[in-house]
Amino acid sequence: MANLNKHTRSNADNQAFSCEVCEFSCSQSASLEIHIRSHTGEKPYSCKDCGTSFSTSSNLRTHTRIHTGEKPYLCKVCGTAFSQSSNLNNHMRIHTGEKPYSCNVCGNSFSLSSSLKKHIRVHTGDQPYPCHVCGTAFSQSANLNKHLRIHTDEKPYSCKVCGFACSQSASLASHMRIHTDGKQYSCRVCAAAFSMHSGLKAHMRTHAGEKPYVCKFCDTAFSFNSGLEKHLRMHTGDRPYLCKVCGNAFSMSSTLKNHMRVHTGEKPYSCMVCGYACAQSSSLKKHMLRHTGDRPYSCNVCGNTFSQSANLNKHLRLHTGEKPYSCKVCGFACSQSEKLKRHMRRHTETASAGAATQIESVRQLL
Repeated sequence: MANLNKHTRSNADNQAFSCEVCEFSCSQSASLEIHIRSHTGEKPYSCKDCGTSFSTSSNLRTHTRIHTGEKPYLCKVCGTAFSQSSNLNNHMRIHTGEKPYSCNVCGNSFSLSSSLKKHIRVHTGDQPYPCHVCGTAFSQSANLNKHLRIHTDEKPYSCKVCGFACSQSASLASHMRIHTDGKQYSCRVCAAAFSMHSGLKAHMRTHAGEKPYVCKFCDTAFSFNSGLEKHLRMHTGDRPYLCKVCGNAFSMSSTLKNHMRVHTGEKPYSCMVCGYACAQSSSLKKHMLRHTGDRPYSCNVCGNTFSQSANLNKHLRLHTGEKPYSCKVCGFACSQSEKLKRHMRRHTETASAGAATQIESVRQLL
């Protein structure tokens, strides 16, 4: 009967209870009372375990599941359980492939509204989360929280096997591979395996062709944020990785690592056929073509094949007539840098001969 009275009043009065602060209106006084707390900040429901307060009893019930571990919402497809129905709804989109939230700039779609909100900042460049210590700004609060640990030296993630502690969960996951090679998340497309679900999720973008990270300068898109960060240094000129030996700076840590071998003489890549050793894997790959005879780069004009892409590019200039190397002394142009070097020797030899003639003339006068 009570519910019938409420329903009747709602139809008769059509939103009988209104908020005096904003334009919110509702059909039940209890709903208005809950809404008023958004203005007053009142939170009458407190958690007996941690003291956190909430404005509604339903929010308290949901929060309590953090302490009890209760997860009453079960996925019927894979059996994963959740503490909130909204989390189950979001999870189901993994199975259905539903992506109801679309970017109106590039058209990329997302399963969560929060993912779309984060993605939009790639286009706007918005970085609303600044560090109060050094001023560095971030597009996501999670990245700010990670950054702050640099200043606080907080290391909340620790290894239960050896006690190793670190500031990021990703670092702990990498460390754990020392103790175990367990990779429980496998790709169904290519059988690649990962120790964390986030790693598998990111990997799946390579198969789906999804590239949600877009460069604001040239619109080049990437599957991973790390790829975008490296690419952006091409535009900004940023070179944060410094060689402590000679002072050379690099845009990527991997390039610095390769460079350091110039100083150390390290040559970790060796040929199993002849024993040739080199500092970079790319150099070994080129070397191996001598043994295999493989010539994977072919000219689409005449069909000639080459073992290296650089040699193909040189060859193509025969067809295009391109001469990108020019002499600053006489304007001579050629298609290869080696030809320009040979040409420059003529000027050097001519200059040397002229200088010798002048010296001899001076001697005769003396």
